[in-house]
Amino acid sequence: MLLKGYTLEIFKSKCQADARGVHCYAHLEQDVSECLPYLNSVLGGFEFLLDPPAVTFKAQGKMITVHGQKIAVNALKDETEARKIVEWLKNEINHAWAEKEHIQPSTIGMPKPGIIEILKLLPKTNCRECNEPTCMVFATKVAEGAKGPDDCPKMEEKENQKLTQYMGQFNLDL
Repeated sequence: MLLKGYTLEIFKSKCQADARGVHCYAHLEQDVSECLPYLNSVLGGFEFLLDPPAVTFKAQGKMITVHGQKIAVNALKDETEARKIVEWLKNEINHAWAEKEHIQPSTIGMPKPGIIEILKLLPKTNCRECNEPTCMVFATKVAEGAKGPDDCPKMEEKENQKLTQYMGQFNLDL
C-alpha cells in the first residue's frame, strides 16, 4: 500500500464568495509522485504535468488533480462528497501502485473538450437561467467540468443527449 492516509481541508472559493459548493485538498501522508504515470494510464487523465508531476481528471463534473503530496477537487456539494471522491482516489492510487508491473505508465494526457464544440450544442440565448452571464461562459464551465448538460434549462433534449455523448468521451464516472 503506497498511500496510507491524508488530511482533508474543505474550503469555499475565495473568488466566488456566493458559490454554494466547496473545494477540497487532501494533504497526503505519503508522496505518490512515482505512481502518477500508472494512475494516468489506469484512469485516463486528460492532462499530465512532468515537473512537478501532476495528473488531472474530470469525474462526475469535478476537476480532480493529483499531485505528489496533494489531491485537489473542485465543485463539491459538501464534505461527504469530498471524502467519497478522495477515498475512491486513494483506492485507485493503491491499486495502480500494486499492479504497476502490469500497467504501461503514461505521461500523455487525453484530448480535452472543445469550448466551441460545446457552444454549438447550446441554445445560445444568453438567458442566464444557468446562473452564467453568457452561453460562452457556460460552455467554458462545461469544458472545465464545473457544469453539465443538465445545468442548461433551455437546452432541448436532443442537444442535451448530444452534449452528454460528446462530454462522455472526456469524463470518468466514479
